[in-house]
Amino acid sequence: MNVPKLQRLCGVLLALSMCLTILPVPGMAKSSSAIKEELNALKDKNAEIKAEIDGIRQQYNATANQIQDLVNRKDAVDQEIGLLHEQIQVINQQITAYGQLIADSQDDLDDAQLRLDALNEKHKERIRAMEEAGTISYWEVLFEANSFTDFLDRLEMINEISASDQKRINEIQQVAQEVSGTREQMQEELSQLSLAQTQLQESQSELEIKRTESDELLRSLAVQEEEFQLLLDESEAKQDQLMKEIAQKQKELSNAQYEEKLAKLAAQGQNPPSSATWITPVSGYTITSPFGMRVHPVYKYQLMHNGIDLACPTGTPIYATRAGTVTRAAYQAGGAGYYVSLDHGDGFGSIYMHMTNYVVSAGQKVTAGQLIGYVGSTGVSTGPHLHFGVSYAGTYVNPMAYIG
Repeated sequence: MNVPKLQRLCGVLLALSMCLTILPVPGMAKSSSAIKEELNALKDKNAEIKAEIDGIRQQYNATANQIQDLVNRKDAVDQEIGLLHEQIQVINQQITAYGQLIADSQDDLDDAQLRLDALNEKHKERIRAMEEAGTISYWEVLFEANSFTDFLDRLEMINEISASDQKRINEIQQVAQEVSGTREQMQEELSQLSLAQTQLQESQSELEIKRTESDELLRSLAVQEEEFQLLLDESEAKQDQLMKEIAQKQKELSNAQYEEKLAKLAAQGQNPPSSATWITPVSGYTITSPFGMRVHPVYKYQLMHNGIDLACPTGTPIYATRAGTVTRAAYQAGGAGYYVSLDHGDGFGSIYMHMTNYVVSAGQKVTAGQLIGYVGSTGVSTGPHLHFGVSYAGTYVNPMAYIG
């Protein structure tokens, strides 16, 4: 191979390497299939958390139902205890009243007995006085009668005295019997009241035990309910975070699928659509070389021209066609000369070559229409012009689809 051909081949290889080197490729993104796997993993995890939440919620609801049922039963027990307490108070009042009545009846019995004893004693004293006097005895009273009529009168008088005493004795005994019967009846009723009081107190004690047990169970269930609520809050917080991650991952998947579709279009030589507004980087230009295959003006070989050449005077201002981040601002000898490349953040990038100089630096944020440099003829160039290129997903596309 002769030297001129070798030099031209080296120039072609240099041009190709230059294009590959300065191509403004956005950060390497994950493939849609990889993102889909991550999304499915997140959905599986979300299903697990959902099942966990459903289980905890069932336990929480069951505990809450137990608590409500126990509260209702405890309220019923409290009402029953209240009724028993009222009944016990009434019985206590009755017992007190019966006790007083029995005490009063005992006083009446004691009084009747005293009266009866006194009457018997008077009767005995009368007979004893008559006998001690030695003048009159029962028979003497009768046999000293002057006549049969007098005898009958004396006998009637003695009988009347005895009958009067006996009547008083009978009356007193009748009162004593009535009081004693009433007292026995009251004592029987008092015994029944005491038995009822004991039974009510036992029932009240049993209910108090139930209430205490219910209180302890309520406290235990309340602790369980609080623990389930904490678990539920934690699981729901995890699910909320996971749903955000799923939404973000779905967005990533959608973007990746869209970018892959556009990259496929670009690889097939078709221009991917862009919803952004693009502005022309320079004014007063003439297109001297379009996008596509051409014979290189310096190397004289047919090469792919990955942009358009916009001829305009040296020093013409060059503006960013869209907002983005400066990925490179450098000089490449034997190729682009002074150039700037931008990443527009949606898979698109743009490049500006052959400047006299640039006024931005790598990493700098720029806005659409911001000055980034000036037209020149540095690098491999045949005259002052701007080589303007647009890429999508690392593949150059026809810039005229966006600024034409």
